[in-house]
Amino acid sequence: MADLKISREQKIKLYDKLVATLPEAVRKGDTMPYTSVNGHMYSYFTKDDFVALKLPEAERLQFLDQYKTTLVQQYGIVQKEYVKVPDYLLENTIELASWFVISYQYTGSLKPKPVAKSKKKA
Repeated sequence: MADLKISREQKIKLYDKLVATLPEAVRKGDTMPYTSVNGHMYSYFTKDDFVALKLPEAERLQFLDQYKTTLVQQYGIVQKEYVKVPDYLLENTIELASWFVISYQYTGSLKPKPVAKSKKKA
């Protein structure tokens, strides 16, 4: 399926609607909206106007095949755990929500990133 012509603003609204399907999810970021758990991002809205989801290997392969999409490439680097969400799927919040839950659960199972300690003033 070809991507639909949806404005950036509409896509961000659809992304927000997706995030709202999972009570534990908190949308962060102003210019680059994203979600994270334990210091790891599991979804984000790219500067190239598409949503990226972090998925475990088996589900990632299924997603790539089922939706005929690709891994995310940002700044010349292929992000091997992130898939590009096609616009037509972004519009189908109900179907995409199940993948969003998988992304959240997978990322939540990863070892938490250490919290940076703030420097104390002398």
